[in-house]
Amino acid sequence: MNNTQITSLIIILLYMAATVAIGLLVSRKKASKSNDDFLMASKSLGPVVLAGTLFAANTGGASTTGIATNVYQYGLSSSWYVIAAGIGFILVSFIAPYFRRASANTVPQIISLRYGKASHIFTAVTSIAALFMATGAQIIATASIISVVTGLSFKIAAIITTIVVIAYTMIGGFQSVAAANIMHVLFITVGMTVAMFIMVNNSAVGGFSELFAKAKTVTDSSGANLDLLSMIKIGFPTIIGYIAMYYMTFPTGQEIVQTFCSAKDGKSAKVGSLIAGIVSTAYAIVPAIIGLIAYTCISGYADGGAQKNALAEATIQFAPSIVAGLVLAAIVAATMSSASGNMIGTATMFTNDVFRPYINKGEKDDAKEVWVSRVTMVIVGAVGLFIALSASNIISVMMTAFTLRSAGPFAAFICGLFYKNVTKRAGFISILTGTGVAALWIYALKNPWGLSAIVPGGVAAFIVIFMISIIERKMGVEPAPPIEFTND
Repeated sequence: MNNTQITSLIIILLYMAATVAIGLLVSRKKASKSNDDFLMASKSLGPVVLAGTLFAANTGGASTTGIATNVYQYGLSSSWYVIAAGIGFILVSFIAPYFRRASANTVPQIISLRYGKASHIFTAVTSIAALFMATGAQIIATASIISVVTGLSFKIAAIITTIVVIAYTMIGGFQSVAAANIMHVLFITVGMTVAMFIMVNNSAVGGFSELFAKAKTVTDSSGANLDLLSMIKIGFPTIIGYIAMYYMTFPTGQEIVQTFCSAKDGKSAKVGSLIAGIVSTAYAIVPAIIGLIAYTCISGYADGGAQKNALAEATIQFAPSIVAGLVLAAIVAATMSSASGNMIGTATMFTNDVFRPYINKGEKDDAKEVWVSRVTMVIVGAVGLFIALSASNIISVMMTAFTLRSAGPFAAFICGLFYKNVTKRAGFISILTGTGVAALWIYALKNPWGLSAIVPGGVAAFIVIFMISIIERKMGVEPAPPIEFTND
């Protein structure tokens, strides 16, 4: 290893150690008295901490290394993956207070309040499966960084990553995750932005004007211009699909809903979501620019096709050793925070939606549930590790996970909150329909026109839920019982 790699490795290891230390410190200062304390941070998050947790939970491997790598295919328009997330947070802020006021802690619980047991079980299964996939995607991103820096095999790096994330998540629960996320957000936003400007002004890059001038001339191995500066190369159907995906997956994604439910009040949930949206939108261009540096300024890099980690390669080559270490630590921060959020979300759903109602026969036993939650986190990490060793494209894994968990439940969820005449059967059939259409769109039709499967799946689910509700109401079927909301 050269000096830059050694320095980067030391900083990454120190960062990982600091993350685990925060978990230990928080667990001692704020010992969990119940499973809700452990998994929901005692419902005490203010808008700033909540915004940081939302941003950190969503900004993972796909939003860092994934964007930088995809610059090869889509140019700067790859940044739309995160710009759309910012738009999604802003749109969801208007319904965020409802999550906090609902008498539930998970998406399947909210679904069950109107549609019953069958909808509850199906939503729980698809949501848990999606978080397994999402955890795997974060392990891919972190392990690829460690592998590039150290020369370790990807497999060994993935195992190390999994152990660290499980350790600090298990120790302190959501309190430690929320506390660590403040550090993560600073590293991700401030650290990577400062590093981007330092890299752009490296003599080998020559500043923004020279970088953009060079980018206009970059071609692939066949001589075709890659059009790296385009902000629309990814295509309007994909951009629309990204925005729809986030708007639909945030209200049905446990790691996001759980954060809203952990707010101290409805106003904190709304303001926190708005802040997260603004920060996400502003941050989106940073990893794209770093990816642009890799494909423009590393000799022969674009000739080899899409690379595995353009962000890490550009950072190591064009940033001073300490700055490179901070950038790579920021990526580790992003991926670890997302992975820990996925673990917490899965543990919450399994405990609330599987263990308590069906295994423990409805009895609440805090000591046992905290133990079950911790065991679940280990299982999520193990399955995520298996997925990481079996897959490679981070954004593809994340898109599939988001789609399969949200295409079906979104219509039922929104109608459950705002449509008083929705019927129980209509909700369940729409969940099945939306999920089925999305699966066909992905696996049978292979995502035609580049449109995310969440769009046709969501549209089909809405059509079905309204049609069946109207037909059943005309037949005299009573609407599903409304969700009761508490006051802040």
